[in-house]
Amino acid sequence: MPTKSDASVEARPSIDKVDKIVAPFPIIMEAEVIHGFGRGSKELGIPTANYPQEYVDTASLTTLETGIYYGYSMVNPKGLGEGKTEPKDESNDLLPMVMSLGWNPFYKNEKRSAEVHVIHKFKKDFYGQTMKTIVLGYIRPERNYDSLEDLVADINFDIEFAKKSLQRPNYSKEAISNLL
Repeated sequence: MPTKSDASVEARPSIDKVDKIVAPFPIIMEAEVIHGFGRGSKELGIPTANYPQEYVDTASLTTLETGIYYGYSMVNPKGLGEGKTEPKDESNDLLPMVMSLGWNPFYKNEKRSAEVHVIHKFKKDFYGQTMKTIVLGYIRPERNYDSLEDLVADINFDIEFAKKSLQRPNYSKEAISNLL
């Protein structure tokens, strides 16, 4: 599998050129957040919320190309989890996200995974909570990397790409709120 070079990042556009949401999007995902491989926060400094393997293996996700996607996520979309008494906080808001769907070739995963980086600094983790993700667009195919630094640089590019792409009128929180 080819590896990334600095030129490949520079050659990528800075924003999605599709002005409206088109098929197969939006894709709405909803499941409980599970513990992943423990690499996002610890190794990459980019925490991820992971969907369960049985959810990743559903027909709605197996037909998607592996790669990086963008959209929004909401933790605990119905307000409070079963048995929870905390008041609603920022984690219940619709927040921008990037999602890796695939094999993560740098780590040589043996199973496909769906790992969502919600672009927000949370006060606490939310394992076991329900997360709803609305996928609105595709950024790029997954890649292998020569180094961890190259991987992190590409993820940071993807985050900026997502934030800029979600500023367009048809992709704003207000425009897609009816999808909830």
